[in-house]
Amino acid sequence: MNYQLIPKELRPIAERIEARERLSEADALTLYRVNDLNALGMIANLVRERKNGNYATYIHNRYINYSNICILSCQFCAFAAKKRDAHAFEYAIDEIVRVVGDALPLGVTEVHMVGGLHPTLKKEWYLDLLQRLRALEPNLHIKAFTAIEVRHLAQRIFRMPIRDTLETLRAAGLGSITGGGAEIFDPAVRDKICRGKETASEWLDVHRTWHSMGGRSTCTMLYGHIETHAQRVDHLRQLRELQDETGGFTGFVPFAFEPSQSHGILAQIKRASAFEQLRNLAVSRIYLDNIDHLTAYWVSLGLPLAQVSLSYGVDDLHGTILEEKIFHMAGATTPQQQTVAALEHAIREAGREPVQRDSHYRRLNGAGRARQPNEPELVCA
Repeated sequence: MNYQLIPKELRPIAERIEARERLSEADALTLYRVNDLNALGMIANLVRERKNGNYATYIHNRYINYSNICILSCQFCAFAAKKRDAHAFEYAIDEIVRVVGDALPLGVTEVHMVGGLHPTLKKEWYLDLLQRLRALEPNLHIKAFTAIEVRHLAQRIFRMPIRDTLETLRAAGLGSITGGGAEIFDPAVRDKICRGKETASEWLDVHRTWHSMGGRSTCTMLYGHIETHAQRVDHLRQLRELQDETGGFTGFVPFAFEPSQSHGILAQIKRASAFEQLRNLAVSRIYLDNIDHLTAYWVSLGLPLAQVSLSYGVDDLHGTILEEKIFHMAGATTPQQQTVAALEHAIREAGREPVQRDSHYRRLNGAGRARQPNEPELVCA
């Protein structure tokens, strides 16, 4: 690392990173206060390349938001609806199975499925959905349900302990759970932006339980609203501590708050700048030393900024998506999907090597199969 390009206040941190020493919360706060974005990027890139070399990955996936009907009324959410609302929707299982079936010939390896906390869908509905998706293609990875949805299913629908609920879902076809619903862990912030939603400890406990069963999951953070940098660092600390305990997180996916359709105290907030989004990604990469992958969610950032982020700690551009509703109903103006060609072109333009991955961030060979431990690595062209 060229220390002449690192400001003096950052050099002690840069030296500890180069020596592979763990940073403290105070160090992370120092990183958030730094306005030298290029220096932050340089340090984050050291961590990124140490973990993942020059590769940048993506997944070929299909999004399904099966319903936006929800018992909660989170202040930041423009997606959720009550049954009587004009924008409420609920897809039938036949329709979901059809659209996923239509996506299989395109080469998708994952269906990513989340929805609201629906008050009336039955246990049998969820199990039938998973079983029918599994029957379409046994190798299709079903990544579904946030920790918040899992708790809702356990407490209100299945009426079973969390572990038993997860075991039942896995037996029906669930491959991994999603990282959504984390928002910001600080209780005062949650009380203002998502009152009534499960606590941080409850979110973490679902992932802890899933990891103890051998499952893997991603983790997230919603930033750029009323939270402070200290509250972001506390959020990252809790993720890092759970990863120390379980090792079950495959990747971290932060995304900026979409303010255009919000109300109340969130209505006047300006969207996080490109500078702030890159800084947040870089700090996350530097601090989260035990989570191997950092994803730039292009639906939130836009593909051009996601491309730039590949020099600020990011090693993954998420996926082709094929229809996303949550961010777009909140006002996102990014495309509804990206092609494999577009993602690979963006990665190559950034000077990285594009590689398709599976749902656990394992690089795939050309046939869309996870590379075996002793098999040579093939880069997808």
